[in-house]
Parts: sequence; structure tokens; C-alpha cells
Amino acid sequence: MYIAILGRQPAIGIAELEQVFGGKSVNLFSDQTATIETENFEVQDLGGTPKAGRVIMELPRSDWHQISQKIVSFYMSEWSKFDGKITLGISTYNCAISPREVQKTGIILKQKLKKYGISLRLIPNTDSALNSAVSHHNKLGLSPNKVELLIIKGNNGRVIIAESTGAQNITAYAKRDQGRPKRDAFVGMLPPKLAQIMVNLTGLASKNQEKRILDPFCGTGVILQEAALLGFAVYGTDLAEKMVRYSRENLNWLADSHNKVFDWYLHEGDAMTTKWQQPIDAIVCETYLGQPFSAPPSPVKLDEVVKNCDHIIDEFLKNLAPQIKTGTPICLAVPAWRSKNGQFTHLPLTSTIARLGYKIHEFYNVSQNDLLYYREDQIVARKLLVLIRA
Repeated sequence: MYIAILGRQPAIGIAELEQVFGGKSVNLFSDQTATIETENFEVQDLGGTPKAGRVIMELPRSDWHQISQKIVSFYMSEWSKFDGKITLGISTYNCAISPREVQKTGIILKQKLKKYGISLRLIPNTDSALNSAVSHHNKLGLSPNKVELLIIKGNNGRVIIAESTGAQNITAYAKRDQGRPKRDAFVGMLPPKLAQIMVNLTGLASKNQEKRILDPFCGTGVILQEAALLGFAVYGTDLAEKMVRYSRENLNWLADSHNKVFDWYLHEGDAMTTKWQQPIDAIVCETYLGQPFSAPPSPVKLDEVVKNCDHIIDEFLKNLAPQIKTGTPICLAVPAWRSKNGQFTHLPLTSTIARLGYKIHEFYNVSQNDLLYYREDQIVARKLLVLIRA
């Protein structure tokens, strides 16, 4: 069993886990974590899970003193004859414990191991949990002598102790985002991490078969590149010739930088009228989000933008429906607008999606209403719609 430490918007991470591992295999453990019943777990394939670990032990309701004693006792036994130097990081979640107390556990273990001639380097804790950047740069979880312990108290009071299997490769994400030859701030900057999540939300990643994913609003090709890296053939279209050209340059760059051959096809096309080539096994796209706003727009302006976006996406979905098979999965990022009081205005079509020939995917642990991706300073959020062709 594994446990996932979820990202800034945990509902999105839970939804992704369900689609990759199956809803019945995923269970909420705390507000920021979930357990997964699986034999294999690769954190680099998941955009919504910054860290994950293999569960070593579960404890009943315990205070930190009891947890600390258990950790020291267990790893004294495990490492008393270890050959080489050990690097150790300790991260706690939902434990209501100070970084000093967390660090103290590591110091006790270090001192006891020293008596056996075992050298342990302890990574200092400025917070109760090491951030993903620290875990990544120290390569914790990637070899037997670089260990990060994840100690999580569940909402039911039980405690899980897990050994990290690695943190997200933030260096690789940054390279795929900022290192690409072609970027365009005007059409929006879809984060590669979110694109990866959206591809996984189709549920195709767990089926282990060669499939082709269509992005009808491909822009600079962020979704295409993430889908290609996950092993899919990719097919992109865009209304603007420049965007198709940018996608082509970015996919060629990705192939060269990863020394891989990807199966991809691009052409110009208006998503409201294009007749796409077959096969189409899934659709993943960030649709038209309307103009950017640095402050909440006036009611009149907001109404105008909502109607425009709703029309374009409505026509796109009408055009798509007869071109794909029943059961085809779809993940769309559509706009939602946040007001000063934190309320969201959604597209009218999201509440009437059935009339267009689609049904909303039902998750086990979360509601689709929770799948909103945004930063605190953003007015235009991305609402993730996970659909199935009815």
C-alpha cells in the first residue's frame, strides 16, 4: 500500500488518483493525504501528488512520543548493520508537532546509530514537513541510503509511517514549461503539471494500451507534450497557424531533449467546425478561457465574456459529439470567474451538459464541483470537466 501527499488543491489530486488506480483503490486518510492499494506507484507520472511513500507500518492512536520511539526502535534494527552513509529527512503531516520535536527524533536516531559506527546525515527541518524542492534536490526516496520518512496522522487518529518513493521532479517541470522554444503568454500558460493531471483524468493511463489523445485547442502544445511523455500518440489542432507551428517546434524540442520518438500529428482547424481524423481515443484540452482579468470585471463585462466563452465551447462540444464513440473519455479545462467575495461564476453549459450528448463522470471521493484549479491572485480559474460521451 502507498500513501500520497496531495498538492495545493487536494480534490484534484484525489480525482487523478482514482482515474489512474481505480476509485475503489483510493481512500482518503487525512485532508491532504490518501492511501492507494496498488503494487506499483510512480510519483513522476502524477501531477497532483508532490510526494508519495510506501507504507511501512500503521499505528493506533498515538502521541508523538510513542511515534518517535517506534521510529527509533524500528530503524535501529533496520540500519544497525548498514554499509555506507545514510541521509535522512523526516516529514510529518496533520500531527500538530513542532519542527524542533521532529528534528529531535532524527537526532536521537543519529546518536544511537553512531554507537554502531553508522553515519547519518539529518536534513534540518524548518517546518514540520520538508517541502518537495528539498526532497527532490536531496534525491530522497531514490536510493536505499537516501530516506525520507513520511509520518501522517489520519482523520481517524491512526498513524501511518511510510518511506518516500520520491518527490515530483520540479526541475523537469520547469524545463518543460520555461525551457520550451515557443511560449505565448497571450493564449495562457497551462502548467505542465496541470496538463499531466488532465491527461490522467481520462482514465486511459491505467489501461496500458496504445491510445491517441486529441487536443482541439492545442495552443503551444503543453497537453500534447505531457500526453506524449505518458506514452500516448497525440493529435493537435488549433485555429491559429502560429499555434500549430509553435506546437510543432515544441514537440520536436521535446523529442530531441528526451531522445525519444513520439507519435504526433498537427493541423489547423476551428474546434467548432473541424472534422478530425480517426482514431480518437480521448479528448484533453484547455478550451477558450476568454480575456484575462487582473481584477473582477463589471457585471456587464462578465456577462459578455461568459456568453462568448459559452457559445464557443458549446459549439465545439456539438461538433465533437458525432465524431467520437460512446464511452470516449474527455477532460476539459473551461473558465470560471472569481468575484471579490470568492464566489465563482460558471458557464451555463456546465449544468446542461447532458443535452449535448455527454455525461459527467462520478468520482468516489470527490465532487466535480471541487475540481477548480486557480491561484489566490487569479480571477479566471480553470474548472476541470471530466466527461464521457453518452
